[in-house]
Amino acid sequence: MHTWNVLAEDPLLSVIVPVFNEAHHIDAVLERICRVAVRKELIVVDDASSDGSWERLVALQRHYEGASDCKWQLIRLPFNRGKGFAVRVGIAAAAGKVVLIQDGDMEYDPADYPALISPIFAGKTRVVYGNRFGCGSKASYWWHRYGNGLLTVTGNWFLGGQLSDLHTGYKVFDAELLRSLSLKEDRFGFDSEITAALCKLGEVILEVPVSYSPRSYAQGKKIGARGLLDTLRVYCHFGIRRRLQMVWT
Repeated sequence: MHTWNVLAEDPLLSVIVPVFNEAHHIDAVLERICRVAVRKELIVVDDASSDGSWERLVALQRHYEGASDCKWQLIRLPFNRGKGFAVRVGIAAAAGKVVLIQDGDMEYDPADYPALISPIFAGKTRVVYGNRFGCGSKASYWWHRYGNGLLTVTGNWFLGGQLSDLHTGYKVFDAELLRSLSLKEDRFGFDSEITAALCKLGEVILEVPVSYSPRSYAQGKKIGARGLLDTLRVYCHFGIRRRLQMVWT
């Protein structure tokens, strides 16, 4: 595990956490984020939760803002718009030079932040993805693992990429690069759209292993058939245009 000595001149990390009905998990997630010794701001976007998540967020902000040096922003959307929309709202509010997207559940461990951000801080790359299927990750459901593998192969074929885990929830960006992308997907298609936009630019995406503890649908996992269809639609849209351009040129 990477260690990190926080310095005043370190670039500010903006951590964007989209939240929808995560009242049972959000306390533990945000507590872990606050423990990570990096210079950071926390931007939590509540996507019109109805399970008490917003009330928990307000209470957590009051607790941690006086007990840590992490700046908080809480944003509540008036009605549910989807993960992609919530992340875009967070991007618009971010002040950091580096932006990290963190899901509001317990599948990903913020202890991996130093490993994820250090290549960008060192100027080695502008984009880092966490690879869930490397060393240190717990076994996921077989259908989830193989389904992700199939989607990754499909995405690489359409986009001309060579990634091992296209649909990881841990994505880290140079903020200036991220804001330059034209992103429009409101729901789970956002993850595919952002990768497609980076591949179109020829951006190098560095992958680092991260720990991963998958949860079941009974525990609150949300992505389903609609997310799969959104993913395939985005890949087809970008991939067909890419291949037509290859033919025309």
